[in-house]
Amino acid sequence: MRVVAAMSGGVDSAVAASRMIEAGHDVVGVHLALAKNAKTLREGARGCCTIEDAGDARRVADRLGIPFYVWDMATPFARDVVDDFVAEYEAGRTPNPCLRCNEKIKFAALLDKALALGFDAVATGHYAQIVDGPHGRELHRAVDSAKDQSYVLGVLDEEQLARAFFPLGDTTKPQIREEAAARGFAVAKKPDSHDICFISDGDTRGWLTQRLGEQPGEIVDEGSGEVVGEHRGAYGFTVGQRRGLGLDRSDLDGQPRYVTRVEAASNRVFIGTSDLLGTDEIEADHVRWCGPAASGRHRLGAQIRAHGEEIPATAEVVPDAAAEGGLRLVVRLDEAVRGAAPGQSIVLYDGTRVVGSGTIARAGRAARRSA
Repeated sequence: MRVVAAMSGGVDSAVAASRMIEAGHDVVGVHLALAKNAKTLREGARGCCTIEDAGDARRVADRLGIPFYVWDMATPFARDVVDDFVAEYEAGRTPNPCLRCNEKIKFAALLDKALALGFDAVATGHYAQIVDGPHGRELHRAVDSAKDQSYVLGVLDEEQLARAFFPLGDTTKPQIREEAAARGFAVAKKPDSHDICFISDGDTRGWLTQRLGEQPGEIVDEGSGEVVGEHRGAYGFTVGQRRGLGLDRSDLDGQPRYVTRVEAASNRVFIGTSDLLGTDEIEADHVRWCGPAASGRHRLGAQIRAHGEEIPATAEVVPDAAAEGGLRLVVRLDEAVRGAAPGQSIVLYDGTRVVGSGTIARAGRAARRSA
């Protein structure tokens, strides 16, 4: 099988490429150039698309003896990931750019180009497993729970899974580093990339301010309805946030306050006590299935953060003409979770198998909403 190995320049993709070669595939290494003006050096452990990273990937490809190319994906990345990230925050939502990148870039733009050039599949260094099940290829959690990335792959559909390989899913990260060292890869001890790759200093609020400008507005207490402070941009806040509110706690009876919702239309940020953060009912749109589409009501596990806890839940798919694809996902959690925010993704599991995902449109308390 002819396979494109996506090579970020890190240790995981290096070992993934080598394993695909050992499995007998005809492999070509490809590094994705995601920035129009790539920096020469990485800053700390953030990012994965600098000139240094491209050089690291090329050296691994040379050692493996495979062809290597750099594919320019800067334009679709800027449009589908970066611009989407800004627009979501501007709308008062909390996006996950890693899911959007996997959906739109690594398993849409990259896979489409690979197929157009005559390749059969794409392999990446994600920590997840592909299992041949009774209904085709299934996406499962990795054996290394600390590195499991099945959550950010929950946007992949049945056709994309049929063309995907994740060679590292059955191995722990320490074992991968040992394997890389044994193979003589210089990246064996290279730090992992983390956080948001296009925000090099990790200051999301500052980065958004540069693009959206300051937009002064009010901070309102949910309990009293009183204006208790001001902010410089509602886009700088997300549900569940406690730090960085800029409030004098003595004005709020010394009780900690958290962001409970962001109202983009009025440019107001609402805060409240922790008891207002609990969520046990979630409605989601942009529904994606990692296999045959589900229908009706199912008992599944639900996860709302990349490394969050899986909560037992009842998930139901209901028709909704206003939703993308005409479907809406309603998930009722057995226990309330804190900080579920519109724009985040909810990923559903059946044991270790990823069933599908959706983007949170609304989150609240079932009893409160039915009252």
